[in-house]
Amino acid sequence: MTDTFASVDLDRVRTWMDERGLGEGPIEDVQQLGGGTQNILLQLRRGERTYVLRRPPPHKRKNSDETMRREARVLAALAGTDVPHPGFIAGHPDTDLIGAAFYLMEPVEGFNPTVELPQAYLDDPSMGHGLGLAMADGIAALGRLDPVELGLGDLGRPEGWLERQVARWRRQLESYRELDGYQGAQLPAVDETGAWLEAHRPTTWRVGIIHGDYTLTNVLARWDRGDLAAIVDWELSTQGDPLLDLGHLLATWPEADNAAQVAGDVHIPGLPTRDELVARYAQGSDRDLSDLPWYRVLACYRLGLILEGTHARACAGLAPVEVGDRLHGMAVALLEQARVLTR
Repeated sequence: MTDTFASVDLDRVRTWMDERGLGEGPIEDVQQLGGGTQNILLQLRRGERTYVLRRPPPHKRKNSDETMRREARVLAALAGTDVPHPGFIAGHPDTDLIGAAFYLMEPVEGFNPTVELPQAYLDDPSMGHGLGLAMADGIAALGRLDPVELGLGDLGRPEGWLERQVARWRRQLESYRELDGYQGAQLPAVDETGAWLEAHRPTTWRVGIIHGDYTLTNVLARWDRGDLAAIVDWELSTQGDPLLDLGHLLATWPEADNAAQVAGDVHIPGLPTRDELVARYAQGSDRDLSDLPWYRVLACYRLGLILEGTHARACAGLAPVEVGDRLHGMAVALLEQARVLTR
């Protein structure tokens, strides 16, 4: 009888691991981990080693396998860098084994601060402050990396990246109309924000690696001190302007004007302000920050339109309704934030 857990054929995974010398004997202690909104994460043990398997959701998007391959490639390239990330072990880019591309990575000893908060962080605000500054350090370190030296010089299309952004994400929004049950986007100021971004686009920028969805939901923090254990969920990583990651961090940061709508119900004592995040980033980067407000607006626009996709999939029965409703609310709040910023 085939051993299947959360849309993963573990018999086939075990055979695949045998071929790569990844442990011996049965796969044991399998548990599904939380994280993200739809991708599947399984922690499993084989022999004396623990692994985490990541694959797309059962109802895949058109590009789900492509993004999983991209994640695996980027994590492998980050080995030995200063960027906190899960260690890559091995990947299978084809869909023949379990119906989707997948990869194995090292487990990370840490927690997501939007899901749980240890008592130490509640008792000592300096730990939350340190975590916030470490988040700025993490993307500053990522932005310092040379894509060509990492072997990622052909990742994405950096030429014309800045000029493509508005049209790229607007096309994605329009593509959701293909999903049965979705009645179209009910989002504020989409056209106005796009027009503002086109009119105020920076004239110069420098290519680097971007995470593409850099928020508190996509990091794991250290239990013992206010620091990053790993940046996770690299499915939107590509070559582009790393200032977009800082824009994402600012757009979703849980300050008083932003907490409930975008960041969710996140209460971490001692978090630095947005201004402190920018100052800390500047300490670790030589990038020109004079156009940073533009990148924050782009982050609101881009992330809002991406999140609306899960709402559309939920309307079509391809994602949980509660998740779709929550992310639609975040999308609305992000576009409202953009409207305020562009006045």
